[in-house]
Amino acid sequence: MEAAELDRRLAAESVDLSLPAPPRRRGSVHPTMQVMDEMVSIFAEMGFSVAEGPDIETDFNNFTALNFPPKHPAREMHDTFFMAPDEAGERKVLRTHTSPVQVRVMRQINEKVPAWVATGQEPPIRVVVPGRTYRCDSDATHTPMFHQMEGLVIDKAVHMGHLKWTLETFISRFFETEGVVSRFRPHHFPFTEPSAEMDVQCDRSGGDIKIGQGTDWLEVVGCGMVHPNVLRNCGLDPEVWQGFAFGFGVDRLGMLKYGMPDLRDMFAGDARWLGHYGFSPFAMPNPATGLS
Repeated sequence: MEAAELDRRLAAESVDLSLPAPPRRRGSVHPTMQVMDEMVSIFAEMGFSVAEGPDIETDFNNFTALNFPPKHPAREMHDTFFMAPDEAGERKVLRTHTSPVQVRVMRQINEKVPAWVATGQEPPIRVVVPGRTYRCDSDATHTPMFHQMEGLVIDKAVHMGHLKWTLETFISRFFETEGVVSRFRPHHFPFTEPSAEMDVQCDRSGGDIKIGQGTDWLEVVGCGMVHPNVLRNCGLDPEVWQGFAFGFGVDRLGMLKYGMPDLRDMFAGDARWLGHYGFSPFAMPNPATGLS
């Protein structure tokens, strides 16, 4: 009886080794990384290099050097993640924007830091700064951790016309359309003067936002000329050097280009969402052959 039972189990549990193996689940590139690579490739065509810096920053680099006054709302706990003070009493923060890297580039930091941290360069400067940023905010278009890409150009005789051309060229290349119509609205940022927000013409009539057509407007980037106080704080003479800066929300650009309805889904870790919106790792963005 034992032999008969063993024969029955061997017959029922046999495996056909000639069958192909079950498909192995493949990973994909996260949309945020795809969009960031697309942005870097476009700005690289314009002669920009990439600078990086730490997520944990000093109060000076994150606020003071960027012309934030002592009682500015951004310095309050409801907007910024502050770290506990160290033994010297210095209170560091999770950076609220990638602009501290601009400070590091301009100030030519020479202290011993990891090799991936920007250590500064002589003007003229032309860099983009991608990275994670943190703020106390969470809804369909805001998350406590998100990604920014800022740009900085420092040179002699730089003006708003250069800024306008740079941003319009980027938007045209990123959304792969020639008909980009933009407008600049006056705004306020402590670290730029004059400051502006750039809107692009779009169509909101359907389920998707279509850039380059329609009669609606969409704000896509904050920008302006670098404030003279920021240049002085970074050791540059504003009578000699001028520059402009701009900042994009990487995740929001991904939402606009690829039709993602909720920003929070990008960080939920849902394998189904990643499988739907993910990109092949073999299709690296290349402006010459296509971004996606």
